[in-house]
Amino acid sequence: MISTTPAPTTASSTSLLRQWPFLIAGLLFGVLLIKSEAASWYRIQEMFRFQSVHMYGLMGSAVLTGVITTALLRRSGQRALNGETIRVPVKEGPTRRYVLGGLIFGAGWGLAGVCPGPIFALLGTHLLPMLIVLTAALMGTWAYGAVQHRL
Repeated sequence: MISTTPAPTTASSTSLLRQWPFLIAGLLFGVLLIKSEAASWYRIQEMFRFQSVHMYGLMGSAVLTGVITTALLRRSGQRALNGETIRVPVKEGPTRRYVLGGLIFGAGWGLAGVCPGPIFALLGTHLLPMLIVLTAALMGTWAYGAVQHRL
C-alpha cells in the first residue's frame, strides 16, 4: 500500500533549503569578482605598482560598504535566521596577532599574486594553479588553529 502522507522533513533538509539564497549570492559574487577583474593578476600588479586606481576604488567601495552595514547592524537589533540577535563586537586596537596576521596574509598574497578571497571564483574559471593557493590557504588556516591559543 502506498502512503499518501508526505515524508517528514528533517532539520538538516530544512536547514539546507534555507542556505540556497546564500549559495546563489555567493555564485553571483564570484561572477562579480571575475567580471570586475578583482581577481585579475594584472589588475593586482597594476595596483601594487601604482599604475591604476581600479583596485583601490574597488577596495575602497568594499570598505565603505562594510563600515555602513556594520554600523547599521549594530544599531538595528536584527536577528539571525536562528532568532539570535546579531552582535558585532568592537575590536581592540592593533596587537601583535593582528600585525603578524597581516604580515603573513600580505606575504601569501604577494607570493600567490592573488588575494585568497576569490580562490573559488578563479577555480570556477578553470584556473587550476589556484588549487596550490587553496592548499596553502587551508594549511595556513590549520596552522592558525594550532597556534591561536598562544596569540
